Amino acid sequence: MTSKKALPILFLVMFLVYVGFGIIIPVLPFYAEKIGATPTQLGLLMAVYSLMQLLFAPMWGRISDRIGRKPVMMLGIFGLAISFFLMAISTKLWMLFAARIIGGFLSSANMPTTMAYVADITTPENRGKGMGVIGAAIGLGFVFGPAIGGIFSKNSLNLPFYIAGVSTLITLVLVFLLLKESSTAEGRREHSEKKHSLWHSFKGNLSLLFILQLFISLSLSGLETTFAYFAAKKAGMDATQMGYVFMIMGLAGAFVQGGLMGPLTKRFGENLVIQTGIIISAIGFALILLVDNFTTAAIYLTIFGIGNGVIRPSISSILTKSSTAGHGSATGLLSSFDSLGRIVGPPLGGWLFSLAIGLPYISGTIISVLALILFQVYYVKSRKMATS
Repeated sequence: MTSKKALPILFLVMFLVYVGFGIIIPVLPFYAEKIGATPTQLGLLMAVYSLMQLLFAPMWGRISDRIGRKPVMMLGIFGLAISFFLMAISTKLWMLFAARIIGGFLSSANMPTTMAYVADITTPENRGKGMGVIGAAIGLGFVFGPAIGGIFSKNSLNLPFYIAGVSTLITLVLVFLLLKESSTAEGRREHSEKKHSLWHSFKGNLSLLFILQLFISLSLSGLETTFAYFAAKKAGMDATQMGYVFMIMGLAGAFVQGGLMGPLTKRFGENLVIQTGIIISAIGFALILLVDNFTTAAIYLTIFGIGNGVIRPSISSILTKSSTAGHGSATGLLSSFDSLGRIVGPPLGGWLFSLAIGLPYISGTIISVLALILFQVYYVKSRKMATS
């Protein structure tokens, strides 16, 4: 299947998956509280999903190298739908935890297989564009999903979960009908014969890219966790205004990923795009400290979002071009490092915020500088390897 035909379908699929995912974001805390969850239990409910992603994304990525992308992707989407319906009928806290664990385990197949699919169907020079399209779909899903969830939760707290489940089942049907397998029989046979460990991609110079993704994910999730409290204290913003700020940031990030990633990576290459993205992220983090009203919050957070948004697709692009372990294995391990950042980031950000409200953004700036140094080390080593 050519990238011209497949990329729009993949965009739609990932958009719908993350709309479903986004629908439950504003509802889950209130739903869990209604069932009887304490704030600590709610934190664990959020973390257990990311923990499943951390543990099982590399496994699904490697399985997709061996049996094909489409069946693994369909299993991941089906698992997500089941978890939404299980949450909708949950009346006890253990039922919610079971739904999140099942959903995290199965849906951890979605990201690595989709990224691997893109790597299968794109040429090296178009790889950045393909990864950017997927990033844009995810970003837009997170923009529209929470808005839909917020609207329908007014009628019933269960309803958004049913809507998310139905939306995800529709996505499953679309994948079954429209998407063709991207990996070749020869490639699958070759990977089946190889007995690489799950950590095969994490070796040599490429290991630095996985650590870089961890840094980026860590700082982003810390910001997402604390910014609402920060903006409320510094600028007197309410939940509705916060929703608009994150929507503006999401739309700007999606526009850059979907519209500019291709031209940027073709003209300047992924290396320069990553470095520029990290620098813009660092500037955004520093500017957030100066937020004093809705306008400055929207502008500064958007600057951060644009910089942060181009990094993950570019890292995915480089990894799938360079790793010998198979596209699924490389993207699966990358998803795992991303999840690790999302597990550690929120409690770390919350703890830093409790010490001083500006500390998560000062530390975010420092982490961005460290990420830039780390990438420089990777870049210099890569140049030496290329010329030796």
